[in-house]
Amino acid sequence: MELSVKEKVKLVVRSIRIVPEEGTNIIIGRSHFIKSVEDIYEAIVNTVPTMKFGLAFSEASGKRLIRHTGNDTKLEEDAIKIIETLKSGHTFALIIKNGYPINIMERLKHVPEVVELYCATANPLEILVADGENGGCIIGIIDGYSPVGVEKEEDIKERKEFLRKIGYKQ
Repeated sequence: MELSVKEKVKLVVRSIRIVPEEGTNIIIGRSHFIKSVEDIYEAIVNTVPTMKFGLAFSEASGKRLIRHTGNDTKLEEDAIKIIETLKSGHTFALIIKNGYPINIMERLKHVPEVVELYCATANPLEILVADGENGGCIIGIIDGYSPVGVEKEEDIKERKEFLRKIGYKQ
């Protein structure tokens, strides 16, 4: 079989808006194999056993199913809904509760199948998807809102106090 390469001119770009429920965070990433579903599950429960989560992953070949798992049915259903809307192969949506992305980000980066993490946020998102002949791909993410100023001394003090209050700094 020979390599086939052809240029396609028509490309459609969509913007998918996602507003996380209060108390949840969303992590969007790219992974390359259905084994990702089980490995991400294990990474989470072995790092923060009390974290609630739902995970959905879009298989890009073979049966091309949305593979899913989690320990919270609602979060799992919401993750599936995100992946159904994105229509982007080898993409995963992870929705977490009772923990923060910072608790699991390093562990996720070490899951062998994870190729990249696009975002980890509780902010409203706009996911920019380009649709081509075979399907969609994420071309960028707008996470939250544009800045409206630069922090002042009072804001610096508030930031430092907050990080210590929630236990992330001594």
